[in-house]
Amino acid sequence: MGSIKMAGIVLIAAGLLGLAYGGFTFTKDTHDTKIGPLELSVKDKERVNIPIWAGVAAVVAGGVMLVIPRKA
Repeated sequence: MGSIKMAGIVLIAAGLLGLAYGGFTFTKDTHDTKIGPLELSVKDKERVNIPIWAGVAAVVAGGVMLVIPRKA
């Protein structure tokens, strides 16, 4: 299997995951402080939304990469 076909499969999988979940969340450390023996930290959860058009575009691009024959 060629690298273009593998990239197409990865794009399709990423696009479908983006459409299914709509985004992802991650935790970001914003503040750390240490006052004597006491340590404080603030962590914020942030969400990154993936637009529907980006998921559809990834699936379509991956499908095109799988269907178009490779030129020798």
